[in-house]
Amino acid sequence: MTDLFWPGDERAGGHFTATEFVRAMVEVESQWLGDVLEVPDDVDDIAREAADGGNPVVALVRRLREQDRDVHRGLTSQDVVDSALMLMAEAACADLRRDLAALGSSLARLAGDHRDTPMVARTLTQHAVPTTFGFRVAAWLTAVLDAYDDVARLEFPRQVGGAAGTRAAIVELGRELPAGVPRWHTTRAPVTRLGDALVGCTDACARIANDVVVMSRPEIGELAEGAGGGSSTMPGKANPVLSVLVRRAALTTPQLAATLHLAAAQQVDDRADGGWHAEWATLRDLVRRTLVAASQTAELVAGLRVDTGRMAATLAAAGDAVLAEQRTMTDHPAPTYLGDAAAYVDGVVARARETLR
Repeated sequence: MTDLFWPGDERAGGHFTATEFVRAMVEVESQWLGDVLEVPDDVDDIAREAADGGNPVVALVRRLREQDRDVHRGLTSQDVVDSALMLMAEAACADLRRDLAALGSSLARLAGDHRDTPMVARTLTQHAVPTTFGFRVAAWLTAVLDAYDDVARLEFPRQVGGAAGTRAAIVELGRELPAGVPRWHTTRAPVTRLGDALVGCTDACARIANDVVVMSRPEIGELAEGAGGGSSTMPGKANPVLSVLVRRAALTTPQLAATLHLAAAQQVDDRADGGWHAEWATLRDLVRRTLVAASQTAELVAGLRVDTGRMAATLAAAGDAVLAEQRTMTDHPAPTYLGDAAAYVDGVVARARETLR
């Protein structure tokens, strides 16, 4: 899948596409029926007909009943859509964890390689005290590991509630009630938790991209993207394109998660009148944009060029000003004072090895 309005969208593969949505809904119906149903291939027609019932299940079930009349008995449309969304989200998050693991492994190596590479720390855009590039990378890695943990903790419950969550039709049909399957028609925590975890991923990716954008400015020149992007008017220009695209995602995903929370807050009665419907496309965009950002960040870090000489030169040029903090502690500060920066790097790298093994 490509999207001219979102360059790089193809990195998200088939996740949360219309075709995948139909396939997931058919899988839900198949599991409930206890038989394998054929997936219709007229996705565009199903999409057009979805407006008549307010969701795609009505049109889909009409087609599936041509294969087996017992399809959908005891279920309601929200059961099918919610369960399909969770099926798709579970598959997407598995791939997301893979990309985050690759990113985390690259960052752990980078932090270890530059554990003792001196540079100047910057606070509020200004020179602060001496630090190391490994310490900076360890901060990036910490955010990625936190995001990885949040995704790993997600649960993807199926939905089997019937028309109003009472499972009345299931009881009347004499079917065994599904054990351990919650009814969350109007309790949308599974969706909002998913949204929050995804935004945490783009937050972590943007933490890296932001630093690369700043540190690759020509007047700083401490970092550079492996290849960089070209310019339509300046042939020799190498823009930090991957970083820019990652930042783009992080600037838009929080609003998508906010929409999921607003939809959750607007739940009413025993089935929502619009709040539920607002989730589908929102989740699609949020999932795909997060997958793209994670993939782009992994590529960014894998190809990152570090100019250690430029880092050392900038630190040296800052002179005694960067030792102001130490002077308040002692009359004879060590000129390369770095506190326990190395220990912090070692600790974060060890956490990465344990988490990503």
